[in-house]
Amino acid sequence: MPHDPVTIKDLARILKISVATVSRALRDTYDVNKETREKVLALAKELKYKRNYNATGLAGSSTHNIGVIVPYVTNYFFSTFLTGVQEIAYPKDFNITLFLTNDSPEKEFEVTQNLIVSGLDGLLVSVSSHANSSEHFQELLDKGLPIVFFDRVPGDVIASMVLQDNFKGSFEAVEHLVERGYKSIAHIAGPKEMTFTQKRLEGYKAALQKYNLPVREDWMIFSGFTQESGEKDTYQLLECEERPDAIFAVNDRKAVGAIVALKKKQVAIGTEIGVIGFANDPSAELISPSLSTIAVPSFEIGRISCELLLKHIKKRNFQPQKITLPGHLIARESTIRN
Repeated sequence: MPHDPVTIKDLARILKISVATVSRALRDTYDVNKETREKVLALAKELKYKRNYNATGLAGSSTHNIGVIVPYVTNYFFSTFLTGVQEIAYPKDFNITLFLTNDSPEKEFEVTQNLIVSGLDGLLVSVSSHANSSEHFQELLDKGLPIVFFDRVPGDVIASMVLQDNFKGSFEAVEHLVERGYKSIAHIAGPKEMTFTQKRLEGYKAALQKYNLPVREDWMIFSGFTQESGEKDTYQLLECEERPDAIFAVNDRKAVGAIVALKKKQVAIGTEIGVIGFANDPSAELISPSLSTIAVPSFEIGRISCELLLKHIKKRNFQPQKITLPGHLIARESTIRN
């Protein structure tokens, strides 16, 4: 017959100390001496004691559950991000609950309204495209739920954020095109209202201005993040009275879409029109010609986001921080001119 699980009371009875002392030792608080803590931990390990986080959560302590709200998991960035989160969360006995919005503002709102806040210690959030309000997240923050935003972050909420250097990455992408001899550079961007779309647009414009190259409205197209959006945007560029000789895409999926469109129109990629993306998705190496891109430290963003969230959970008056991580250029065949 299975044995009943070992409890804190069992540990206290065997060691002949108070339940409160055992509890503090397991939580590694400052007011328990080293010898007592080691005895408690050794016995807990020997008897295979497991903490009941749901019970401690009801008592006003930690549930050891964190939520992660993402638009997709099929996207390389988000899947790699989650691996980084797991590396920090699991060794500290935190469980991860995943919420998918399918990049829908309506679904995102629904998820936040149905959250059982008392069952979560905190949230990691990447907001959906086209979300025109962050009030639902502000409500959760006002209730005292720690939140760390990453990658796609709202512009009107005061909270911790971890993101890649979108401005610098975009600047480097365009500068790479200029150094390869391209002079008429278009940008197929993401949804106009998103913070990182604007930052990548700013980097694109700044690089053009540095090299005295034209900044043309008809060479800047805003749409979704999919391959299909990239194809459609590229067909629109090819119909311009003056055709660009290079395309900087807001992400690799759109860049792959651009390559597909150029192939269908029998435009020589690199020689006639260069293409560069942003993210270093695995598809960037697989497509032919291979795609130049800005690699994003998605795994590190996951690790640091989780570390930051755990700090907020541990210390509720921890001040919000904004952490920006640099990417790096990977030059491949799609930007070889000759």
